[in-house]
Amino acid sequence: MDKIKMTTPLVEMDGDEMTRILWKMIKDELLLPYIDLKTEYYDLGLEHRNETNDQVTIDSALANKKYGVAVKCATITPNAARMTEYNLKEMWKSPNGTIRAIMDGTVFRTPIVVKGIEPCVRNWKKPITLARHAYGDVYKASEIKVPCAGKAELVFTAEDGTETRELIHEFDGPGVLQGMHNTEKSIRSFAKSCFNYALDTKQDLWFATKDTISKKYDHTFKDIFQETYEKEYKERFAEAGITYFYTLIDDAVARVMKAEGGFIWACKNYDGDVMSDMVSSAFGSLAMMTSVLVSPDGNFEYEAAHGTVQRHYYKYLKGEETSTNSVATIFAWTGALRKRGELDKIPQLGVFADKLEKATLTTIESGKMTKDLALITSIENPTVLNSEGFIKAVREELDKNL
Repeated sequence: MDKIKMTTPLVEMDGDEMTRILWKMIKDELLLPYIDLKTEYYDLGLEHRNETNDQVTIDSALANKKYGVAVKCATITPNAARMTEYNLKEMWKSPNGTIRAIMDGTVFRTPIVVKGIEPCVRNWKKPITLARHAYGDVYKASEIKVPCAGKAELVFTAEDGTETRELIHEFDGPGVLQGMHNTEKSIRSFAKSCFNYALDTKQDLWFATKDTISKKYDHTFKDIFQETYEKEYKERFAEAGITYFYTLIDDAVARVMKAEGGFIWACKNYDGDVMSDMVSSAFGSLAMMTSVLVSPDGNFEYEAAHGTVQRHYYKYLKGEETSTNSVATIFAWTGALRKRGELDKIPQLGVFADKLEKATLTTIESGKMTKDLALITSIENPTVLNSEGFIKAVREELDKNL
């Protein structure tokens, strides 16, 4: 067959450790034989980030804004141990955090459902997509360890010098304080990204906070979502046959456990962080989870939801065999190719993405899988493949489909 032609490049963000090894295998085995792949390449490996003083991360995000669609490999967020291991100039920030801030984006994470890997929650029949507001709250908080008795106040000083004060607590002994913030601009971007993604994927949208307790902070989120929905999306949702639903976060958790799935659940930053791990684990594995960053102005960055698989990489460097799950990384590429084809009106790219995803799932359903899935599958006597063997098995299945 002739290779599928592309007109606009994908922004390709390479990464670190074992996922970087898988990245090359996937391109060589599953993409380059079938697609005349056009990418604008950025090396987000930690060594190159260090060499460029992290400018490469900024450049990749700006390229994403230019071209509209990116695909990203998992990357290291350095800690003290990584500072020594890679001889870093400084402890560079999370690449994901930098990219999210530049794109003003919302992270949508969805489990990859496959026969033989059953959810722990028996009534979950369809994927549940978590939309996490990736800005502010406890992740940008300021904290004080209170040493003794005293008065704590929340103080806002306006540009004109006027002050607004609110008593937090009269301490009669040691304690702790935390100050959180968010911005209306960021919340509005979050809301628009959620509504747009719901329309794009034709799914109902849930949003949940604790506005009965947090009558200003959480209530602001609720009000902005409702206002945005009423003004810009109500009619479009009706036309698409989907709904927007608001409830309290505790009620949402209870409802989710009894739901069948097939909807988007939008959460504030901390709630989304916690609930996305719960949902991914309950569906089977973090290695079976797609992740896409969506900006309110319609830019997309696809990635795997997991890390760089450090332990397997060290085994790989020693020449030892690994059995690393590449499914989420394969689906990052298919998601990006499908969106690129949709935007550029190249339906062949979408068809290819569908067939590659089907080939990946069919391979698992036939009993051929990596070790992590073999440990949790209900399929009897699965064949455990190594990292490269699984990707080659997917290619065999793909060739049948093509």
